[in-house]
Amino acid sequence: MKNFNNKVVVITGAASGMGRAYALAFAKHGCRLGLCDLDKEGLIETIDLVANFSDKKVFYDVFDISDETKTFEFAKKIKDEFGNTDIMINNAGIEGGKKPVWTTPTETFKKVMAVNYFGVVNGTRAFLPQLMDAKQGVLVNVSSIFGLVGTPNHADYCASKFAVRGFTEALMVELSESNIQVHLLHPGGINTNIARDDHNKDFAEHFLITPPAEIAEYLIKSIKDNKIRIVYGNKSFKTWLGVLLLPLKILNKVIWSEMKSVIDRQDYHFKNKNT
Repeated sequence: MKNFNNKVVVITGAASGMGRAYALAFAKHGCRLGLCDLDKEGLIETIDLVANFSDKKVFYDVFDISDETKTFEFAKKIKDEFGNTDIMINNAGIEGGKKPVWTTPTETFKKVMAVNYFGVVNGTRAFLPQLMDAKQGVLVNVSSIFGLVGTPNHADYCASKFAVRGFTEALMVELSESNIQVHLLHPGGINTNIARDDHNKDFAEHFLITPPAEIAEYLIKSIKDNKIRIVYGNKSFKTWLGVLLLPLKILNKVIWSEMKSVIDRQDYHFKNKNT
C-alpha cells in the first residue's frame, strides 16, 4: 500500500504511547480513524490531538480488547460508520508482573495473555472479513523484541509476545495468496508509560528511549515497502542480530549480563550453581 489518503485505519490501545503515535501519524496522512481503548480519558486526549491537524471524523469505542464479543461489536460499528477497514493495527497491550516465574501469580499470566495475545486474536478475526473485502488490506500485529528473546522477570509478557509472533507468522502463510499485507512489528525500547512505575524505574530509564513518533513513521514506511517483519527501537537491532547469530546458551548469558542490574532481583535468593 502506497497511498493512505482517506483510508480507514483502526488502532487498538490508542489512548497513549505507541497507539496514540500511530493515530497521529496516520491522521497526518489523511486517514479516517477508528480507535479503541479501555481508557476513555486517554482516548479523548488522543482525539483532541488529532483534531489539531485533521478535520476528518474519528470514531472511538471504550472496551476491553480481551472481550471477544465487544471486539466483534466494535468491528461492526466501524463498518457501519466508515465501510470496510483498510488498515488494522492490533497494538493494545499491558505489561506483566515484573517478577520471576516462581513468584508470578497464575492470574497474572492469564491476564497478560488475555490482553496481549487474545486481544490480537480477537482484533484479527473481527476485522479480517473487512480487510479481505477491501481492495488492499493491511494487518499489523504488534509483538515486541521480547517476542524475539526471553528476558528475566518478563516470562508472562514474553510468552504473550512470542504467542503473537507465532500466530502472525502462521497467518502470513495462510494469507500469502490474498490481497492482505500482514506485518509483524517488534518494537524495541519505546518511551511509553507501560513500565514506568518506581518498581521498574531502572529498567525504564535504561531501555525505554526511542520516541513513539519515530516508530509510527517507520511503520508507515514499512507498510509502503511491504516489509513483513519490522524491528525498530532502542536495542532492537542488537537483539535481533543476537537471535540470528548466537547460540541460545550464549545469548542467554548476554541477556542476563545486560539486564541483571536493571531488574528487581529481591526474589533471586536460590543457591548459586557455582557455590
